[in-house]
Amino acid sequence: MSARSLAIVSVLAAALAAPAFALDRTFVTEKVKIRVETVAQGLEHPWGLAFLPDGNFLVTERRGFLRIVTPEGKIGNAIYGVPQVDARGQGGLLDVALDPDFAENRLVYLSYAEKGGDGKNGTAVARGHLTESLSPQLRNVEVIFRQQPKLPSTLHFGSRLVFDREGHLFITMGERSKKEFRGQAQELSSHLGKIVRIRPDGTVPDDNPFVNREGALPEIWSWGHRNAQGAALHPETGRLWENEHGPRGGDEVNIPEPGKNYGWPVVTYGTEYSGLPVGEGESAAPGMEEPAHYWVPSIGPSGMAFYTGDAIPEWKGSLFVGGLARPGLYRLSLDGDKVTGDEPMLKDLGLRIRDVRQGPDGALYLLTDEEDGQLLRIVKAE
Repeated sequence: MSARSLAIVSVLAAALAAPAFALDRTFVTEKVKIRVETVAQGLEHPWGLAFLPDGNFLVTERRGFLRIVTPEGKIGNAIYGVPQVDARGQGGLLDVALDPDFAENRLVYLSYAEKGGDGKNGTAVARGHLTESLSPQLRNVEVIFRQQPKLPSTLHFGSRLVFDREGHLFITMGERSKKEFRGQAQELSSHLGKIVRIRPDGTVPDDNPFVNREGALPEIWSWGHRNAQGAALHPETGRLWENEHGPRGGDEVNIPEPGKNYGWPVVTYGTEYSGLPVGEGESAAPGMEEPAHYWVPSIGPSGMAFYTGDAIPEWKGSLFVGGLARPGLYRLSLDGDKVTGDEPMLKDLGLRIRDVRQGPDGALYLLTDEEDGQLLRIVKAE
């Protein structure tokens, strides 16, 4: 190779290795002009975001690290005490949530892919006490939930964590993707393809829908889900909403009710990746719930947040969903439980949006699922 060719290769390699540029751009949306700015960059495939009372951010990285990020963009060292994760494929350290009484008890909840024997794994949730020190740690870590059964797959772990107004914890889970066991989404003896509801210590609430049904796992809240990676409580009704990946098309937004069946893999608005029908090719069936909204083609929905802030009043009452397969941010207009509009935004950035949260300041915060991932803030442009 000539010296000139070597120089060109070196330049290209440096460009590919270079960190993403910090953003400070304005965009005109249907309702308001916004500015998107970088708070922090250099996060490796960040997955979940929580806001600490002191103004800092708590961020998970999929390979197994939990970090504190300051409002000025400083990324702290990995916090000691995080459980070991199986960081293969879509697995690793996933969501993070603060206990509703965090100010008093400092409890942090983490969902992650937990290793099992013979290459098997499954979604698990642990909690620990976050110390208040210059080098914070998670102490007294305990696993409060394990998805059963563990299986040999690196796909479809879910998993969002949402506390309801009574302090119960919702955990969304995937059905692990492979045809040989995805049908367990229709079996109440398995956690695959379910949303579960537990108390913060892992015990089961007495009013869960399957507590007294023989052969059913009592943690289950709803079933027939594929791979739910976004969830949030409706700010007015307090009901859980979730989004989940379809196969080829058929991504869904659902409002999971206790004991209801959401159809996968019996019904879907999508197809197999080959283009062949899923099952009998039906999109609806008796006893199975219709989605509140669906996408064909897929957007690859992930983090989700209702907007209630005053910082961008034009967006009040909207539901925001991050897109992975079709990178961007999607704003859904709502009339009660009905989705009346779907506005794609930020498509030209080409960034996979993994998490979406409304901050205490009323800004909207995003995590980008990239090797050089960013924490972004959206504010109203002047």
